[in-house]
Amino acid sequence: MLTVLRNPTYAKLFTAQAIALLGTGLLTVALGLLAFDIAGGNAGIVMGVAMSIKMVAYVAVAPVTTALLARLPRKPVLIGADLIRAGVAVSLPFVTEEWQIYLLIFLLQSASATFTPTFQAVIPSVLPDENDYTRALSLSRLAYDLESLLSPTLAAALLTVISYHNLFVGTVIGFLISAALVIASRFPRIETPPPTPFLDRLTRGAQAFWADRELRGLMGLNLVVATTTAMVIVNTTVLVLGELGRPQSDAALVLAAYGGGSMVVALVMPKLLETLPDRPVMLTGGIALPTLLLATAGSISWMDGPSQWIALLTIWMLLGAATSTILTPSARLLRRGSTEQTRPAVFAAQFSLSHACFLITYPLAGVLGATIGLPAISLVLVGIGILGALFTALTWRTVPRPVDAVERPAQTRA
Repeated sequence: MLTVLRNPTYAKLFTAQAIALLGTGLLTVALGLLAFDIAGGNAGIVMGVAMSIKMVAYVAVAPVTTALLARLPRKPVLIGADLIRAGVAVSLPFVTEEWQIYLLIFLLQSASATFTPTFQAVIPSVLPDENDYTRALSLSRLAYDLESLLSPTLAAALLTVISYHNLFVGTVIGFLISAALVIASRFPRIETPPPTPFLDRLTRGAQAFWADRELRGLMGLNLVVATTTAMVIVNTTVLVLGELGRPQSDAALVLAAYGGGSMVVALVMPKLLETLPDRPVMLTGGIALPTLLLATAGSISWMDGPSQWIALLTIWMLLGAATSTILTPSARLLRRGSTEQTRPAVFAAQFSLSHACFLITYPLAGVLGATIGLPAISLVLVGIGILGALFTALTWRTVPRPVDAVERPAQTRA
């Protein structure tokens, strides 16, 4: 899988992505401590509002900025987004009011909603060979999983010797290094798309999704992933500390099992996709996730003691693995369903639509979970996941097996 890093442009871009992810992880920890300093016991409310602002920015801003910047070269767009993120990170230690946090978080996440889909849309042009592109997707998935494990550990180590305000400095450095690596990269020459009305540019990605049955089916799997991810992110701590009465370190262990399952699948995915088509692999994950959530409800209700603990560790690891079987190959579908000119809009649409699903499942997992209990909310999410998987299965039923007909642009470098 690491052979793809022999491509110097991709090696720089992947390093930029990994460093920016690490900086974002440090920022998340520092932001929670800043919220506690400002709001005290209401820090949870501040963080909840901040995360809601993040999701709204992801859903609403990505298509708009993609439409506004459609005719600009992608390199300056990426550099500008990194510099904005660095500027916000510099400003955060100086805020004194809650509304200032909300404003800066909106700016930060709007820049991320511009950077991420643009970055993802560049990689297929940098790596036109599908096998190389699949390896890059696995590396990217691995980077996300490692960040979720390493950032809190690194932050905890740094906080033993420095103030949390200095964690923001690490975030700034991360974004600046990311910008420098993008500047140093040689992007493929991509023809500027012809001028079109703004509304057409704004809806181009959504139109492509609805017109292409393969991409339309992906929307159902986005919903499936959102159900289980919401359960894991929102309720793992509640489950481990509240339901099971175990120590805080065990909550981290369960989350590590989830990340470990995802990483194992990311490592084997390039070899797996050499022999199996994307869609059956992804649909298997889409069927497995509601099944595993159903097993979660059963283990909470009918098991106890060490057997329950082992069962939940195993289920969380399998949840991570099944989630990775959907997320890792999904960009291959986006690549097939787009051209050089439409690719940013298609990736932005996926970014927006997938996060829109979280706006549904996060409140359900949190608010409804606290009201009706974890076994019951697991069953609710199972029902939503089954609907998503069924929609995908029916949509993909008549779609022929794809042939790699993606254009292979000339290797002219700009």
